[in-house]
Amino acid sequence: MATVIVNDRSHEIDLDPQPPLLWVLRDTLGLTGAKYGCGMGLCGACTVLVDGEPRRACVTPISTVAGRRVTTIQGLSPDRGHSVQRAWIAEQVPQCGFCQPGQIMAAAAFLDRHPDPSDAEIDRAMAGILCRCGTYQRVRSGQPPGGVGEPGMPPIAPAVANAVFVATGKPVRSLPIRLGT
Repeated sequence: MATVIVNDRSHEIDLDPQPPLLWVLRDTLGLTGAKYGCGMGLCGACTVLVDGEPRRACVTPISTVAGRRVTTIQGLSPDRGHSVQRAWIAEQVPQCGFCQPGQIMAAAAFLDRHPDPSDAEIDRAMAGILCRCGTYQRVRSGQPPGGVGEPGMPPIAPAVANAVFVATGKPVRSLPIRLGT
């Protein structure tokens, strides 16, 4: 039996210590915000915060989070009032939405630690969360994003770029995210 604190609520978990945190969150606690993507910790769809640090829930054994604070997308803000969530909503970021919980959790943790980030810091923080729609790695633009439907950019790209701008105040010049001056 282990105690895990998820979204500020204590839970007694009576399971084998090896199942991934993701399955406990989804199957035992009914918190389905973190997504199963690759199962190897590579895509970031399952990102949650453990004591405020991003962690891939699909490869984190439940035994390693006993007594620690786990925050899922559902616990980030009960009313979607976190600044990153507000930016995502205002800029209509989601396309399919599958990667969004991981992206939001990674961005929220990063901005909590780095309120005035450099371009390189933002690149590193967001590089590990992959978009299943496939737009991040193949999109390049020499102009700042103008909004959804900008010529030459798939719909998701300018929305993500605009949300990053709202959250950081720095314009995104290309995707994957590279900020301009």
